[in-house]
Amino acid sequence: MSELIPISMVAHQAFCPRRAWLEAVGETTDTHQVAVGVQAHVPADDPSGSRSRRYRAVDVVSHDLGVVGRCDTVELDDDAAMTVVEHKATPVRRRPEVTEAMRVQVALLAGALADMGYPVAGQAIYFTNHHTRVDVPLTPADMELAREMVAATARTLAAEDAPPPLEDHRRCSRCSHISVCLPDERPLAPVTRRIVVADPDTQILHLTTPGSRAYVTRGRIEVSKSGEKLGTYPIERVQGLVVHGNVDLSSGLIREVLWRSLSVVWCTSSGRVSGWARPAQGPNGGPRLRQHVASHHGRIDLARQFVAAKVANQATLLRRHGDAPATVTRLRELQREALEAPSLTDLFGIEGDAAARYFEHFLTMLKPRVVAAEELTFSVRTRRPARDPINAALNFCYGLLTADMLRAVVACGLDPHAGFLHSSGRNKPALALDLVEEFRAAVADSVVTNAFNNGEIRARDFSTVLGTTRLGDRGRRALISGYERRVTGTFRHPLFGYDVTWLRAMEIQARLVLGVIDGTQPRYQGIKIR
Repeated sequence: MSELIPISMVAHQAFCPRRAWLEAVGETTDTHQVAVGVQAHVPADDPSGSRSRRYRAVDVVSHDLGVVGRCDTVELDDDAAMTVVEHKATPVRRRPEVTEAMRVQVALLAGALADMGYPVAGQAIYFTNHHTRVDVPLTPADMELAREMVAATARTLAAEDAPPPLEDHRRCSRCSHISVCLPDERPLAPVTRRIVVADPDTQILHLTTPGSRAYVTRGRIEVSKSGEKLGTYPIERVQGLVVHGNVDLSSGLIREVLWRSLSVVWCTSSGRVSGWARPAQGPNGGPRLRQHVASHHGRIDLARQFVAAKVANQATLLRRHGDAPATVTRLRELQREALEAPSLTDLFGIEGDAAARYFEHFLTMLKPRVVAAEELTFSVRTRRPARDPINAALNFCYGLLTADMLRAVVACGLDPHAGFLHSSGRNKPALALDLVEEFRAAVADSVVTNAFNNGEIRARDFSTVLGTTRLGDRGRRALISGYERRVTGTFRHPLFGYDVTWLRAMEIQARLVLGVIDGTQPRYQGIKIR
């Protein structure tokens, strides 16, 4: 026996096959549009609201149609004949019009009721925003269309590749999944349609005070230390948690965060990512499997773009703020060579050559008076341990960047460990590190240079013991503040032409990688600042 298909899934198919696919692979959004729809459905989802001739949340099934579903409301007339009434909100399309997807949905609900042996007298849509009820008379053609949609949904769900997005279609502007579908971004060209997405007004919560403890109480996250309350935040405004160093989280807080499909990233006090937690359920299980296969076989096209974008952004940052025109010219040449590199070995050689030239002149991006006053020195990049304040600050910001990229990769349902440039055999989050490369100069290096140039961090914020330089609490908070300003600030996307935050840009890049893997993205292109 074939598996029954949810009627709601068939309605999504009637609206857009790709929308049905996204729902099937678990892609969800928390837009205002979705919130309004959920709120409008609250009364219809409560069976206790049933009356003698009006039943709420009635489950239906039809093996003949191959569907299962739930009627919002079923009304009975004097002859016990039933009328199916579906509740719909119209937050975007503000006209109470019955669409083809709605007709398909009520046709299948009525058909299932009839198959269960109940007489059906009619169908209707109740538009909650307008408090308007519109009867939906059905014809044999409607029932035939509903059957065809069930068959089409089955084909969509059984397909190996994701359906392509609609092209320049007006339905996309009304779709709550446009932020994960990215129909306009697929051609990798400027987006002419203006898309307005509600600002969720959420933010990343960084926990930095050593010895403190965070827990959840009455819908708020509270942080305390030695009986003193350090802060309290509404959990609805938290987009994710980043824990720095010795900070405890209560199990209740971890459970609540995961239940809300948020992630937690733990970092050491120097910024190194030591672990993360994510919800057990995530989208795109099938593409995630294909990601592992692609990672095993290698995708040099993706690796080339990661490195080329990294070198391009290094050149741009050095051109803007440094004093090394010859190096900038050479970095541009290396950027082009990266796009033609025949192997990963050649790519690593180009990347290393570019990094050496870039960091050789990194100090020129700091103001001479700052360098002199703080007695800053820097000539070579040292990861662990850091040998000077600049390297310590870079290490810390790279850790923050990796934490954000981890959250972006996980939000797409991809596996952070299966990469295309970094080796998965090193047991590090390879894909997250792949994507981090494009953002190192544009985000992390920019934050560090600005923090020194603006006096937000000083040499006294660092301590050096036995050749290892460490960042103090005040400097750590200053860098986190500068980093959050940077990633939540907007800029004009160099490829798509609309304003976007750096955080959103990270998720877009991860979703472009997902598109290459699931077959809907013709090619990947790294983000390059101008």
